[in-house]
Amino acid sequence: MPTGVALRAVRAQLFDAAERVLLRDGPSGLTSRAVTTEADCAKGVLHRHFDDFDGFLAEFVLDRIDKLDEKGLREAVGTGTVVDNLTAALTAVFESVAVAIVPLVIFRDELRARLRREWPAGVPVLTQAAVMIGGYLEEERGQGRIAEDADVETLAATLIGATHLLFADRTAPAPETAQVRKVVETVIGA
Repeated sequence: MPTGVALRAVRAQLFDAAERVLLRDGPSGLTSRAVTTEADCAKGVLHRHFDDFDGFLAEFVLDRIDKLDEKGLREAVGTGTVVDNLTAALTAVFESVAVAIVPLVIFRDELRARLRREWPAGVPVLTQAAVMIGGYLEEERGQGRIAEDADVETLAATLIGATHLLFADRTAPAPETAQVRKVVETVIGA
């Protein structure tokens, strides 16, 4: 007698369900039961594929980091304006699940400890976003589109921090593009 519907791409299905729960209910609502209910599968499915729930969450966070669109930003080098490219990239990062992952990592000590094995500093999704922005700025500096002596690592970290503050309140409306653009212009001195 079958016990359920066969699942394809179980990990992706569970990660997508976790994202929906995290965005809807926040870190306190993200439980293994909530994830499996959202994914419409038995709770045992999650535990068959992951050692435990914190192991699942660590892989979920790393999967979402991999989904940051670094390629799209790199393809923008030398096109449009630096301000427009950064405004679009920062908005995309913070309109994604990234802003919800930050409190999740802060909320769960074991998750944070596991992520430290791969990310020795910072909050992983924000750190990767800063690396992505820094790489873009470095390439733009090489093309002479930003100051030759610009400290791209500091600019990238400042852009991530300042933009995160705009998006941090999950209950408030997302900031307007003009607000993000103003931060970018102020930070890079456009």
